[in-house]
Order: sequence, then C-alpha cells, then structure tokens
Amino acid sequence: MREALRGLTTRGRSFLAAAIAAAVSALILGERDLLRVAVLLAALPLLAAWYVGRSRYKLACTRSLEPGRAPVGSSARVVLRLQNLSRLPTGTMLLEDRLPYALGSRPRVVLEKLGAHQASSVAYTVRADIRGRYPIGPLIVRLTDPFGLCELTRSFPSVDRLTVIPQVVALPRVRLAGEYAGTGDSRARSVAVHGEDDAATREYRRGDDLRRVHWRSTARTGELMVRREEQPWESRATIVLDTRVYAHRGEGPTASFEWAVSAVASIAVHLREAGYKLRLVTGTGTDIDASEAGGESLILDTLADVKAEQNGDISILVEHVRRRNDGGLVIGLFGALTTAEAGLLGQLRGNGATCIGFALDSSTWVPLADGERQEADREHAAASLALVRGGWRSVPVTHGDTLAALWPTVARGSQGFAYRAAMAETVSGVIR
Repeated sequence: MREALRGLTTRGRSFLAAAIAAAVSALILGERDLLRVAVLLAALPLLAAWYVGRSRYKLACTRSLEPGRAPVGSSARVVLRLQNLSRLPTGTMLLEDRLPYALGSRPRVVLEKLGAHQASSVAYTVRADIRGRYPIGPLIVRLTDPFGLCELTRSFPSVDRLTVIPQVVALPRVRLAGEYAGTGDSRARSVAVHGEDDAATREYRRGDDLRRVHWRSTARTGELMVRREEQPWESRATIVLDTRVYAHRGEGPTASFEWAVSAVASIAVHLREAGYKLRLVTGTGTDIDASEAGGESLILDTLADVKAEQNGDISILVEHVRRRNDGGLVIGLFGALTTAEAGLLGQLRGNGATCIGFALDSSTWVPLADGERQEADREHAAASLALVRGGWRSVPVTHGDTLAALWPTVARGSQGFAYRAAMAETVSGVIR
C-alpha cells in the first residue's frame, strides 16, 4: 500500500491536498458538511491506490522473438503476452519495452484493462543494420486507475537477446581444387563418408606392429600380411578472418571489415551445405571447429560478435592457423597487407593445403587524393604479387564488388593464377 501511495499522480496528490484543506476549514468553521467533502476527496485517491496496488503483483509476462536470429537489415517481430492472474480487472496499462539504440526507439503500447485471469498479446517489430547481440527488455508496465489518480510502474526482470548475424549471400556452385584431405596408408576417394576405417592388407614390413597382422589373409596367401588402414577423403576447409583494425577502412555497415565478415558467413554456409568440415580462425584468437551438427549456427553466432582489434598481427593469425592444419582448403579474407605480411601467409601452404585469399583493397572504401590513390594501388599490387609468390591464389576485391560475382574465380586453375601473377608483375613494373 505504501508503494501504491507513492504512485499517486499529480491529480491524486491534488485530491489529497484539497481534502486536507477542506478538513482544516471544516474544523475552523465548524462545518460538518465540509468535513464530509474532505473525507470523500481523501477516499478517492486512497481507493484508487488500493485498486491499482491489488493489480500490482498479479501480472505475468512472456516475450517471444520471431526469429531469435535475424540477418543484418531484416526485421524481427517481438510478441508480448500479458496475463492478469488476479480476480480483479486491471486499469489501462502502458507497455514500454527497453531497447538498445541500434534497434530503434522504445516501443510504447497502450493495453486496455484486462479482466480476471484474462490474457492479451501485443507485438512490435525491430530492425538492426549492425550485427551483434542486443538485449530486449526488461518490460515496463505502467498501471493506472480509470480516474488517473494513481500510477504504478512494474518492471519485469526477464531479458531476451536478439542475435543479428551477418548478411549471407547465395554463392554459385563451383568445383574447388585442393578440397580433399585425409591420412592413412591408403586413401579411399569418398567425400563426406563417415564410419569405421575400411580394412585392407599388404605384405608385412620390418617394424610393423604385430597387432596389425591379419591372420586370415596370412593363412590364405602363405605370407605374413598386416592390416592397411584406409581413411576416407574428406572435404575440409579452414576460413581465416583478418581482424586488424588498421587493415580495414570505412565506417558502419559499409566498412570493408563488414564486407569481409559477411563474406566469411556466406562462404561458411555455402561450404557447409556442400558437406565440408569447417574450421573458423580469426585474428582475435577465435578457433572454432564447426564440423559437427549445429556448426553453421555456431559460426554465424560467433561472427555476430566479432570485432576489429587494435593490436592485431598477421604473424599471430598465422600461428593460430598452424596450431592444427589438417590440409584441404584455406580461404582467407584479408584487409590491406604489406609485402612482408603477405610473405608470412606463405607459411600456411604446408601439409598440402590449397590457399585462396580474398585481398581487399580497403583504400577503395574511402575517397583519396590522386597521389594517395596511386600509392595505395602500388602497395596493394605489390602485396597481391607477394601473396601469389607465396603460393596463394589471390582474388582482388575492391569497393562495390560482390562475393557472388567473385566466387567463380576461386575455381580457376593454376594457369589462370599464373597469368594473374604475371599481370601483377607487369602492373608493378609500370607503377615503379
């Protein structure tokens, strides 16, 4: 009741002040009728406070997000369901859900009174143009009586989170060279096949483990035979994201870093649909094995939070990737590189890996003077040439390029990339 009295509105407090003034006047003047008026004036806000206070602790609220994970630029629907658990009807309620600035202004919805044990639902939409995880809530409910004499505020503690993932674009299906990886004495060329290793036999060699002797084959051939374990070939890919803040240009959703993050998400979804076992490595130290079920969602949720870092270094990124290199494809999304940094990336060519690098010319994301533009083009051409010399297939990216248009170029053979390397040398020589 004390809390309800603290919720009296200006109108309610004015009624109490008028009641006190009428009561004092009645005592001074000896007017009993005026005292009755004072009692009536005081009873109205007190009854309103009691009425609103009764509904104060009898409300239940649930919130649902449709969907809970939305791409950048799309909308999500928030549904609020409010139920009156008491036997008394509530007054008019004003609902206000707290939202971060990136999702827009706070929605305010007026809900008419709820009867005993009655429930009602309201909905609103939010839209985010910047990826991330955004808290939605808590919900604030303002309860008032029909006369507007008392207003109470209730805040529900529940908070839901909307995950805004990078934009994923559909990519054309192309055959990628170097996509298979495997180990063992002999490799059966089957992609994305799981199960126990197939068993084959070969002649015993000095030093072989005797526990691998296959006695049935030995008896049949008359020579000592051992099991030769075969492991199926697998489609494997490691996706590398350059998170150095000084390697990227631009602001907000149109920055080169956001282009790279969206490209990583699109490539990951495309390769997962093709049956690849994926690994995601970022310059911030993130190392995710997305080979199992739910790996796609894990990658998208991780990319929703990834940020460009101030203290990034290509050598650290190379070290993270080389901690466990299973061969197959290595696809890198890199910002501006120096020739020395491009040379360091050549260390990832080990273990039979095929390396494909999307080299973003981040200087094209900002306007530059003619002299600065020529210098930026020269540095980018030199870095691309160093990347090709290090064994990478370099795919140049400038502002305005789309990943869907660039993706078929990753399937070109070594001849096409050798031609590109020669052209890069020619351009470099002309610029010098």
